[in-house]
Amino acid sequence: MTDIPQIPSPSVHALDQPRTLLFLAYPQMGLLDLSGAQTVFWAATKARAARGLPGYRVVTASLEGGLVATAEGLAVATEPLAPWLHEPFDTLVVPGAPEIVRTLPDHAELIAWLAQAAQRARRTASVCSGTFLLAAAGLLDGRRAATHWAMCDALHRRFPAIEVDAESIFVQQDQVWTSAGVSAGIDLALALVEADCGREVAMQVARELVVFLKRPGGQAQFSELLKAQGEDSDAFETLHLWLSEHLGDPRLTVERLAEQARMSLRNFTRVYKHKTGRTPAKAIEVFRLEAARRLLENSGQHIEQVARQCGFGSEERMRLAFQRHLAVTPRDYRARFARSVPLAEIQGSLA
Repeated sequence: MTDIPQIPSPSVHALDQPRTLLFLAYPQMGLLDLSGAQTVFWAATKARAARGLPGYRVVTASLEGGLVATAEGLAVATEPLAPWLHEPFDTLVVPGAPEIVRTLPDHAELIAWLAQAAQRARRTASVCSGTFLLAAAGLLDGRRAATHWAMCDALHRRFPAIEVDAESIFVQQDQVWTSAGVSAGIDLALALVEADCGREVAMQVARELVVFLKRPGGQAQFSELLKAQGEDSDAFETLHLWLSEHLGDPRLTVERLAEQARMSLRNFTRVYKHKTGRTPAKAIEVFRLEAARRLLENSGQHIEQVARQCGFGSEERMRLAFQRHLAVTPRDYRARFARSVPLAEIQGSLA
């Protein structure tokens, strides 16, 4: 394969000239993995254009070019990758595919191209199981990375040099960004836009695309309850419903969960981890986190009230949980996704 020449990296500061984002397409990739992130950059470009400022040029390219069929059956028009051996670009984005764990060996040529191209990109990002392609290209060795929660174990087994983060929506390690399942690519793209264009533009994009960021009924885009119902955890379905109704109870402990499940503490802890992939203590935290997200999005309660109602006990403990799982503070999360923000909080943030 022809070596890819090195080019100077673009500025990592303000977006002062158009930047090319190169999305790598391949057969049976996930459609939303591709289109979700691209829509964010399209909206950011529109917002920038309204200010008379440069935005993004989004290019979708595949090894051969032409139409590429997605897993959902829709074909996507692509350019051939060959010219991009010499053309400058800013960011590589790799979407995932539902069957990537099984089909990874089929993508050897694309992986080889990616390994070289990443050397000249300012940054490289993956959506969902696209992390496997970055891993196969050797871009994640010794780094922390995210992928779809159902594929975390497979990623760890196949690439043990990677520190797999099963909780975060997206992870940045140096110039490499990885994200969790499907719609998390939207969160990742928003973070990249914020890094390039600032918080104001990212918030404008998030508000414009809010219908894509929330499910009907105001549910958060990642529902721990829905996820639990889809796992091999029928034995805990009733427990999860009970848990969601008692999050604010200060007496809520792992011991109480074991009692509610009518199991000994030791057996409950072992079985729960085996069935759900996380410890009971971690489950309590992520259920509380989801409840807090819904309240921040849809209620006018102050952040301290939200923290108490969801069982965090204090705003500081909730802030740490948000930072740990979402890499954002509760205040910034509300500013980005809430239908309205309490006047007192706006005044407080300006003080």
